[in-house]
Amino acid sequence: MRRTPTTYWDYIKVEELLALQSGLGQTDSELENDEVLFITIHQIDELWFKLIIRELVSIRDLFAAEHVPEQSLSAAVRGIRRVALLMHSVAAHFALMESMTTRDYLAFRDKLSPASGFQSAQLREVEILLGLGADERIALGHEGSYLDALRDADGNATPASERVRKRLEDTPSIKDAIEAWLFRTPIRGSRPDDEGDAAAVDGFIEDYLAAQVRQSEFNENDAVELAKNEADEERLRTRYTKERASARAFLTAAGVDDDRRATTRRVRAALVFIESYRELPLLAWPREIVDGVIALEQSMLIFRQRHARMVERVIGRRTGTGGSAGVDYLDQTALKYRVFSDVWAVRTMLMRRAVLPELADPAFYDFVGR
Repeated sequence: MRRTPTTYWDYIKVEELLALQSGLGQTDSELENDEVLFITIHQIDELWFKLIIRELVSIRDLFAAEHVPEQSLSAAVRGIRRVALLMHSVAAHFALMESMTTRDYLAFRDKLSPASGFQSAQLREVEILLGLGADERIALGHEGSYLDALRDADGNATPASERVRKRLEDTPSIKDAIEAWLFRTPIRGSRPDDEGDAAAVDGFIEDYLAAQVRQSEFNENDAVELAKNEADEERLRTRYTKERASARAFLTAAGVDDDRRATTRRVRAALVFIESYRELPLLAWPREIVDGVIALEQSMLIFRQRHARMVERVIGRRTGTGGSAGVDYLDQTALKYRVFSDVWAVRTMLMRRAVLPELADPAFYDFVGR
């Protein structure tokens, strides 16, 4: 039997899609262009979030495996970078939102109250999948939990709250999965289950810190020579001393709870090791993963910062429709919502190739050598 020819409009569901921009009205013909613009942009954002969630789940599942094949890392990098591009696409929509004047937006803003973009369950899913903890969240307003904002006014569950509840049960997060993968990184040819691994890791950390001290002291002396007076010299010496102390505290995981210290120390050492010796064949793709994670979270930060500036430009610093602090709340999320803080912190510690500790057996990281 012959198949009925497929049409573009049937495959994409064009007519159904174009019937969804009416907001609280019966059809979008009842609305002004600005309100249809507002609705359409947010609907497109939710479609982007849908794609982001699909990519993040695939990435998470890959790294959650007990063994992550090297040949699969290129697909993970592609997925990570696609998510970053999708978030940039979401942020780009704010320029269109800014084409509305304050008066244009206020003409329909009251229809939204007490709804808020904070109620985007899919954006909450993205944050949960990445690894943002409940204890790291900033309160929106009167809610005891961000989950309360996703329930009906009478406290009953909604499709949004159920979606997020299920995502909370869907573990591990990408952060946890990638850290577990990083933990298994061979450091100086030593794996976590190898005898003497702790000594090998500690040896690398101490050698790396010693090289960093030498480089830091060279930079310090160079800077002090240009000091304008004794106070300026003291300021510079204090800054470099603190920088070296901070590097040691970070790499040795000082201040981390005892039950997590050894794991954290190895993960941080792995990050430094991968970044420092990224030219080695077996470290090339892992380094792309690490760099991709930075690009992904940077795209999230840009999205949050761009969101705040758009809101401030259109409506100033008035209270948000959902009762939040508005721009102040958005600025706080842009400043504090960091999931991959260790990946960012490592950037401060990296050194030029010429001063790195020499590897005893670099051939271990060759494909053939392995």
